[in-house]
Parts: sequence; structure tokens; C-alpha cells
Amino acid sequence: MTTTLKLFLLFIAATIFHWAFMTVLGSLELSLNVMLVFACAVCAYLKPQYGYPAAFVCGLFLDFFGVKLFGNNALTFTLCAIAVYSLEKRLDFDAPVPQMISLWGLGLFASLFNLLLLKVFADFSAWTGMVPLLAGVTLNALLAPVVFLAVRRVFNQEIKA
Repeated sequence: MTTTLKLFLLFIAATIFHWAFMTVLGSLELSLNVMLVFACAVCAYLKPQYGYPAAFVCGLFLDFFGVKLFGNNALTFTLCAIAVYSLEKRLDFDAPVPQMISLWGLGLFASLFNLLLLKVFADFSAWTGMVPLLAGVTLNALLAPVVFLAVRRVFNQEIKA
């Protein structure tokens, strides 16, 4: 199976899990961003020719569900992809702790950057509070090892050298 087809099928799985988690956790005002975790895992294991478009498409997918500012997630996810590619020489993304720490930081960045973009360009505030923000970011970090393992297993032959 080609890398692009595998990536597409994993994207479909990530969207299903994202939808399922948001359905369950949405009523608690927690946001588990499975798409961000998936995009970062793809960037950690595949070459930039696959990682940057995957991150952009994951963000764009979430933008289709937003009603205030179109493109903010695509920009944010692309910036997170840049961060993952610049961290790959410094962190061992095969170990769970660096995965969790990097996703915690990137999740916090993504949430705050999206809030800033919404405030600046749409004059809209989506702030739900510090506790839901940190809980969502922590859930992202806890989910990271599972998603990274799944991406690594699917792309075991295509992992960048």
C-alpha cells in the first residue's frame, strides 16, 4: 500500500476518533484535539513532503467545522509541523515522554494561538477557562503515545531515515 493511501486511511480514522472524543468530552467543555496529535505524529515519522500537507489538511478539516474564522487551524497546525520538524534532531519521538511533553507544549501553543487569532481577526473570544484548557492539553499529551505508536506501525517501512 502506498504512503499516500495509508495516510488517507489514517486521516479517516483520526477524524472518526476526533468526532467520537469530541462528542463525549464536548459536554464537559474539554477539547481533545486528536487531529493535532495525529498531524504531529505524522510529522515525527514521515518526511516533510507528507508531514506538512498532512498537518495543513488536518487543520483545514477542523476549519470546515468552525464558524468564526476560516484558516486558523490550518495555520496553527502548519506552525506545529514546523516545530516538530525542528525538534526532531533534539527529541527522540520513539519514546513516550518526549511525545507527551512535545504534545503538551504544542497543544498549549495551538490553543492559545487559535484564541489569539480569533480575538484579532474575528473579534471573538472562545475562552472557556484555564482548567478546561489545561485538561484538554493534558489529554492530548496522554493520547500522544497511542497515536504515535499507531502511526509508527502503519508506516514502519516509510519511516524517514
